[in-house]
Amino acid sequence: MNLTKVERLLVNYKTLEEFKKFKEYGLQELSMLEDLQANIIENDSDSPFYGVYYGDKLVARMSLYRVDKRFDQYFEPAQDYLELWKLEVLPDYQKRGYGQALVEFAKSFGLPIKTNPRVKSAHFWEKMGFVPVDYDMERDRGENPLVWYPKGVTAKES
Repeated sequence: MNLTKVERLLVNYKTLEEFKKFKEYGLQELSMLEDLQANIIENDSDSPFYGVYYGDKLVARMSLYRVDKRFDQYFEPAQDYLELWKLEVLPDYQKRGYGQALVEFAKSFGLPIKTNPRVKSAHFWEKMGFVPVDYDMERDRGENPLVWYPKGVTAKES
């Protein structure tokens, strides 16, 4: 596979049209279309959306948010971390490394990462080095979060 380039997506009407292609394939909860519409500012380059293009077609995307350490329930010591949401690859482009490229891009920031696995994705996240939160805490938004630890970061004790 050629080197996959992850790009920050502009928040504009072209990206909105690209996102509509994902909604046709993914579960309603995976759609970032509503997120994009709520934040649309023509050509805003400071967006939380990242993607991979194959030619001129957006084939993989994710949302990546930085969370302040004041809200950290996952890592020790408490620190800023990334929350990775709504990773999705169009069906015809799955199993080509695009999802992995997005996760590796997120890891390149050197911060811990928290995500919630989607339907039938546990094996992917395990392969990417994510582990279930292993302490007793309130469920996170009704889901079971997974975390990835960069070197030197550990789980918060219960």
